[in-house]
Amino acid sequence: MLKDFVKEVVVIVVGKNAEPIAELIDAKKHVNEFIIAKKMEITINQTRNILYKLSDYGLVSSVRKKDKKKGWYTYFWKIEHLRVLEFLKEILEKKIFQFETQIKNRETKQFYICKTCNLEFNEEDALLKDFTCNECGGIFTIKDNAKLLREFNRNTSRLKKQLGDINIELKKLMEKFEKEKIKEEAKNKAERKLVRQKAAQARALVKKLEEEKYGKKKVVKKKVVKKKVVKKKVVKKKVISKGKKTPKGVPRRVLKKTLTRGKKVIKKKGKN
Repeated sequence: MLKDFVKEVVVIVVGKNAEPIAELIDAKKHVNEFIIAKKMEITINQTRNILYKLSDYGLVSSVRKKDKKKGWYTYFWKIEHLRVLEFLKEILEKKIFQFETQIKNRETKQFYICKTCNLEFNEEDALLKDFTCNECGGIFTIKDNAKLLREFNRNTSRLKKQLGDINIELKKLMEKFEKEKIKEEAKNKAERKLVRQKAAQARALVKKLEEEKYGKKKVVKKKVVKKKVVKKKVVKKKVISKGKKTPKGVPRRVLKKTLTRGKKVIKKKGKN
């Protein structure tokens, strides 16, 4: 069923002529574009044009590899199933909406037809034309929508069934991706664990070789003694002048000035 959806999408985007490419790129691994061109019996440029159109809608993915001998790049392509289903789902939902709108209009509104010219008009347009055809001059008749409604309902039911199948395939793909994601995470976890084990073994081996070469070294831990901080007491020194005691509360510089000043005054008096 998934392959049928892939073909349908390729036909919608590129055309019926490109349908064979759907089977070629519907693979687990990316496929060489030259192999695709050879199997489809078309040129490489025609193949790339088809693939680029699909790529514009995100329906295919590609990887690029460089040819070591020739030096040019070759592209490898693969279909993206998840995007294909989402793309087809969007188209079907639009079609279903259009059919349901038509059904609603046919059930609620009246339509008229010119049997000679086979032209259809809604009620407003028919009223503007006085229910007369401008081409042949014939009179409009009321159109019976029963047959058309049956066709619209049938198409809507078919599209809804197809949409349900797409939703089932989408669910399966999502579950598959979840399982692959869990496996990938478990694999990465195991690889990281193995790397840590190898690193630990390498460190142990290096340590063993060093011990064999230099011998075991005893590591003595030094005791850290905390020094006690003793606060020094600040003792104020009493300043005493020569031969005399300074009065309490009088600074030395003030006392010195007064003494020198007194001696000067005495000398001046003695001269006189």
